[in-house]
Amino acid sequence: MKCDWCDNIAAYSRKYSGENLCSGCFTNSLVRKTAKTVSKYKMIQRGDVVGVAVSGGKDSLSLLHILKQISLSHNFTIKAITIDEGIPGYRDEALQLVSDFCNKMQVQHEVYSYNELFGTTLEESLEHRGNDKISSCSICGVLRRRAIDFAAKELGVDVIATGHNMDDFLQTFIINLLSGDTKKIGWMDPDMPENKERRVKPFCEIYENEIVFYAFTNNIPFQSEECPHMNEGIRTDIRNFLNLLENNHSGIKNNMYKSILKISSTVKYDSNIERKICSKCGTECTGETCSVCNTLINLGLNQP
Repeated sequence: MKCDWCDNIAAYSRKYSGENLCSGCFTNSLVRKTAKTVSKYKMIQRGDVVGVAVSGGKDSLSLLHILKQISLSHNFTIKAITIDEGIPGYRDEALQLVSDFCNKMQVQHEVYSYNELFGTTLEESLEHRGNDKISSCSICGVLRRRAIDFAAKELGVDVIATGHNMDDFLQTFIINLLSGDTKKIGWMDPDMPENKERRVKPFCEIYENEIVFYAFTNNIPFQSEECPHMNEGIRTDIRNFLNLLENNHSGIKNNMYKSILKISSTVKYDSNIERKICSKCGTECTGETCSVCNTLINLGLNQP
């Protein structure tokens, strides 16, 4: 089977669009799609310093690889940020992978650890949960967000880019829906408001399996070891459910993504959510203190 864009042999079948692409054309299509998303939502401006959160997984390393290419023609600077949670037997492989990859890409790379910032590792912090049902992933997500914010300020970063893809976006929507957290649904659209904290997801319109193929076809090494806590929450079940739907009904993820954008916009403007300033850290939230600071206080951890 030949590539639909050239005469080379097709290596990837994009079922939702009916396209058959060779490795080169597939790679070009993903770079262009990412650049289009960045432009459409005004995620990155010329002259920006972009802090790419790089964990060592396929998504973050592929994002770094693509943004580096885009930066050459769009005049912005990239710095890579890696957070060390202190998970024994897991993070060491990723730290070396990211370090080697950043050296190859000629990108500045900085590592920040939970232990340095909060005075504890993730494993140690889990011991402070008590009888709370909060998952390790929820705690880790809160600590990671605060650690990345701290790193961004220290490194003079204008915008933080994460490797969250369309699958992540859909999963998060369902989690918020099932937990009754409609306020977060109202904040899910990718539009970047002015004078607000700038966090962007350039892969928000790209399927996870396409990023996997991009990483393999471009020889991007990524961490093989899975996080020992990844199956504790409901996200894995939702991922499997969405993949089953997509396998049986090609394009359903794209349709769901478009619907969520409309729902998010409606919820945002209809609910008239008042954003306040956290009394502890100064970030925007809906209460007196943000969820990050509340979690840190409940766990008895240091504020970085």
